[in-house]
This record gives sequence, C-alpha cells and structure tokens, in this order.
Amino acid sequence: MAKKHKDINQLAKSIVAIATGENEDAKEQIDPIKAAASALGRKGGLKGGNARAKALTAKKRSEIAKKAAAARWSK
Repeated sequence: MAKKHKDINQLAKSIVAIATGENEDAKEQIDPIKAAASALGRKGGLKGGNARAKALTAKKRSEIAKKAAAARWSK
C-alpha cells in the first residue's frame, strides 16, 4: 500500500517516479499462487453457468427471468 505524503512536492515526485517506472515499490509483482487461484476460479466459473443452464427446465428459467426483471424494474 502506498504511503501518504503530507508535502505536495513529495506527492508530485512519487507520481512522476511511478509514471516513469523509477519507483520499484510501485511495480506490481504477481504472486504465482494468486495467479493460479485466479485461473482456477475462472475455469470453474466458465463451466458453472453452462452446467446450470442445462440443468434448469424452461419453466424454471422463465420464473428466474421474471423474478430478475421484476427486481430490475422495481427500483
């Protein structure tokens, strides 16, 4: 997390350092564990919607859609 600067000049210097790539702390380092978990979650999410759609009957899908439309339009 970036530290807060009390002086406007220090803030300006840190912004320039980040923009030019001189600030080593600002470079985002990707954690391999987080990257793997993210990929795995996406993979499951892509499968889940299709599997749920296949499992639902047309009547049940219609009920869900009507409920969602009512929730959107009730605001």
